Amino acid sequence: MGATIIPDEGTFLGRVWLPSEEGPAVVTVRDRRVIDITGRAAPTVRDVCELDDPVSHVRSREGRDLGSLDDIAGNVPGNATAIHFLAPCDLQAVKACGVTFASSMVERVIEERASGDPGLAEEIRARVGAAIGDSLRNIRAGSEEAAKVKVALIEEGLWSQYLEVGIGPDAEVFSKAQVLSSVGPGAEVGLHPVSSWNNPEPEAVLAVSSRGRIVGATLGNDVNLRDVEGRSALLLSKAKDNNASCALGPMIRLFDDTFSLDDVRRAELDLTVTGEDGFVLSGHSSMSEISRDPEDLVAQTIGRHHQYPDGLMLFLGTLFAPTQDRDVPGEGFTHKLGDVVEIASPGFGTLRNIVRLSTECAPWTFGASHLMRNLAKRRLI
Repeated sequence: MGATIIPDEGTFLGRVWLPSEEGPAVVTVRDRRVIDITGRAAPTVRDVCELDDPVSHVRSREGRDLGSLDDIAGNVPGNATAIHFLAPCDLQAVKACGVTFASSMVERVIEERASGDPGLAEEIRARVGAAIGDSLRNIRAGSEEAAKVKVALIEEGLWSQYLEVGIGPDAEVFSKAQVLSSVGPGAEVGLHPVSSWNNPEPEAVLAVSSRGRIVGATLGNDVNLRDVEGRSALLLSKAKDNNASCALGPMIRLFDDTFSLDDVRRAELDLTVTGEDGFVLSGHSSMSEISRDPEDLVAQTIGRHHQYPDGLMLFLGTLFAPTQDRDVPGEGFTHKLGDVVEIASPGFGTLRNIVRLSTECAPWTFGASHLMRNLAKRRLI
């Protein structure tokens, strides 16, 4: 199915399901071949990310050739009898930053004011746009200029909790998914069945060690239930953390001499949604327009105030906020079951997933206890 596409250049780290071991393997790609580098020195992706030099380990580790990248990428995720790609993280916490771009920030204000009603949202969008315009663009969150904008918005009666985290000193950081619950490239991605207004969120995602060191990055789909979160920000967990609602991949590209955090800062992400009804939505997110630097977002997440012994994956937020009508004029975009979502960026590759209901996606059954027992059985720990 071509679900996993990565550039030829770079040092890549990921995971696949091994039917012979009834569990996951840590892999890299060499000459378009998927190589199993699992070993006692680093039996998990978490362990590789904790090394002083993850790149040297991945490049030098002897491994077992599992097959061609294209062949394994073509295998259907969830089929326990075939090698297939998994989300490229394992024991890391999966966290996400919200409202880090001006355009998406305005959309969150609109969702809040509309209380999840897409028709009302269109009316508010015009009014808020006229009042705010581009005044929030290029403002550094937490700066003196941002504080002045905050005062002006309060005077206009347009202040919102979303604008507080968008331009105030404190970032919004929330738990996106449980450890090991994320789905990988080619998998079905889930929508909670209570939602009727939702969309994908294409994002760059950082791989961060327990010491707060950023070791690489990948792509992610932070699936968003606009109506649920719009009704109340206190429903964020219901809107964000559901079965199969977090997609990551195709693989973590480690920082080396060909790829760095500056490449993440400059990344351009393209989104394409193709429906079974023939509808096509195209979107774009430019990391250069983010209002908080990735290092600042990491520092606000991990430090003396909050530790992550197994590291974390950190979604950086998205510029993309779909307003293109799909069916009813003025009601904007929402998913339909069977939509194919592709998130692509030249330095990362392509993450492709198919939209289903969370209740119809394969249930999450392989947790941390299962991983530990499996690794012990294989004498890897």
